[in-house]
Amino acid sequence: MSPDQPPPSRPRPLQDVGDGLTQAFRLVQAPPTPDDRHARPARRLHTDPDTVGEDLLKLVLTVIELLRQLIERQALRRVDAGDLTDDQEEELGATLLALHDSLSDLCAEHGYALEDLNLDLGPLGPLLPPRD
Repeated sequence: MSPDQPPPSRPRPLQDVGDGLTQAFRLVQAPPTPDDRHARPARRLHTDPDTVGEDLLKLVLTVIELLRQLIERQALRRVDAGDLTDDQEEELGATLLALHDSLSDLCAEHGYALEDLNLDLGPLGPLLPPRD
């Protein structure tokens, strides 16, 4: 790549997922709460050099799926509480559906199903709750 060429843009499916998450966050945004606790330093990860790329991709997709599920639950709470207008409910539903479809497409493109995206947290159990 020469210095005169612009950097390559992100692949469209990944950008669609990011745009969908941004839109969903905007729609269910709650007021911030103070958090006085400091995070502990991260531990080192030991990965297999031959599969690190696939492992990282699966981890990123899992985190995106977790965020999508959390946003969906928050949206349902707001709908049940009557905090949203009919138009907002419609927009939120369409956004969440589009995000789900984009994530499913991205998983399929890399040989995964949404059910493959989960982490075993040992004694805590799986990261993602079972599907209804």
